[in-house]
Amino acid sequence: MHNLRPQRPEAHHIGAAIGGQGKPAARKGNMEVITVTNDPVRLSFLASLLRDAGIEPILLDGHTSTMEGSIGALPRRLVVASDQAAQARRVLAEAGEV
Repeated sequence: MHNLRPQRPEAHHIGAAIGGQGKPAARKGNMEVITVTNDPVRLSFLASLLRDAGIEPILLDGHTSTMEGSIGALPRRLVVASDQAAQARRVLAEAGEV
């Protein structure tokens, strides 16, 4: 069995990740987790705030959550490119969402 957990939870290497609207992610490389939650409404809102600021977030673990029956037991991660992480946190902080 492969260990699918990253060594550092705050930074991930994403190769062929899928972006928010079914298109390949624009960036490859180091990613940082911005938030972890099992609230799909909050995830959608946070992703919308980031997109409005010109930051393209990627949702990780969405399919895993669906496979477990969408009961909300498995949290989903919202990640952004490492070089945009500080800006993303600022955007969410200004919106009172951190």
